[in-house]
Amino acid sequence: MSLVCKNLTKTYHKTEVLKNIDLEIEKGKIYGLIGRNGAGKTTLLSVLTAQNPASGGTVCCNGSPVWENQEVLDCLCFSRELNPMTPSGANTMKIKEYLKIASIFFPHWDKAMADELVKLFHLDVKKRISKVSKGMMSMVTIIVAMASKAEITMMDEPVAGLDVVAREQFYRLVLDEYTKTGRTFVISTHIIEEAADIFEEVIILKDGRILCKENTQELLERSVHVSGNAQDVDAACAGLQAFHEKKMGRSKGVTVLLKDGQKLAEGHGLTVQPVSLQELFLALCGEGDVL
Repeated sequence: MSLVCKNLTKTYHKTEVLKNIDLEIEKGKIYGLIGRNGAGKTTLLSVLTAQNPASGGTVCCNGSPVWENQEVLDCLCFSRELNPMTPSGANTMKIKEYLKIASIFFPHWDKAMADELVKLFHLDVKKRISKVSKGMMSMVTIIVAMASKAEITMMDEPVAGLDVVAREQFYRLVLDEYTKTGRTFVISTHIIEEAADIFEEVIILKDGRILCKENTQELLERSVHVSGNAQDVDAACAGLQAFHEKKMGRSKGVTVLLKDGQKLAEGHGLTVQPVSLQELFLALCGEGDVL
């Protein structure tokens, strides 16, 4: 099962949030969706799963439109951050009530898994959503995502507020479930460094556009940080995509994204280092333009 969008746009009050996005979510992969606040990540996930109508373009699953298509929607899950407040005041729904509603909404709901995860996270299901911590609300969204058993499962900031132990439990859960079932996961997160290892592919969203969609390891293999004398750096990187320049006196550092067959010019005595996914994201989406 694959999810494909073409020329996707979304506009709120004359502000274009998603801009002509072409994207394919392929079966049996774990994707990382990363971008700065306001880049359009949550909007993209909500439109892909028909929780939000597109302003233009198409979203199809195995060739069938997603919007108002119950057969397709039964295979999708978008588990997003819980809100402790409602328009009328505090969210007084109990956790067990929220999970009960989820079990009705998702036709492939795995109650045994939901119960097991409640125990794993030490959740008191009798507590009201407005009375629990942000981390506990994240645990509820994780339970819904995992127990939904949806073939394509999308999660928006699932580890927000979780401590390091709970975050590690989450990553292990996703990997175990992926290994057992081959489900597709799309995970939006700001905690890039520790989540990078589970992402087979990374989607980088910037200003409402897809900046990059690529195998994570292959992307990092063609990304390097080059530093040394400023003139030598410029000479070595001439004609290459260089980002995020940092100057200190006569020295300079840039992150370079090499394309097929490209190499740094040799013989300049520079320091060339690999970069992490977080460092690459900072270079591509931080302040400053491409050099």
